[in-house]
Amino acid sequence: MRILGIDPGLARVGYGLIDINEKEQKMLDCGIIRTDSNQNEGKRMVEIASDLRKLIRLWKPKLAAVEKFFFYRSSSTISVVQARGVLIMTLTRFKVPIVEFPPMQIKLALTGSGRADKNEVLEAVMRELELSKPPRPDDAADALAIALTGWFQR
Repeated sequence: MRILGIDPGLARVGYGLIDINEKEQKMLDCGIIRTDSNQNEGKRMVEIASDLRKLIRLWKPKLAAVEKFFFYRSSSTISVVQARGVLIMTLTRFKVPIVEFPPMQIKLALTGSGRADKNEVLEAVMRELELSKPPRPDDAADALAIALTGWFQR
């Protein structure tokens, strides 16, 4: 099964693609969709949707796992929620089933503790996918953790 993990954001959307079969779990791709901060929010949303469409067409995921967003008192909260909506809409248009997980559930699924720190989650991702070096940037590593959670919770 091919799973696309997504860590939503406006400036950077982390993505991680894994392929899982009876024999192995492997990383296919990971990275970020980066938007230009000099552009208005509308253009940035269009860029996110366009880049996600390219990823979907290239990899044809059977499932998308997306991190749930909780309210934070931050000036970027609304923008991140809007970007997340664009991601959900684009996945739905391509008929990719979506599962959503809050950060604590991702940590729990990978480490056994909902209070695990970033390094513990990263170590679990590397172990599960048999990676010799950490995936970079952090947003991409987080997206791989989200994809793995999608597999574990299927």
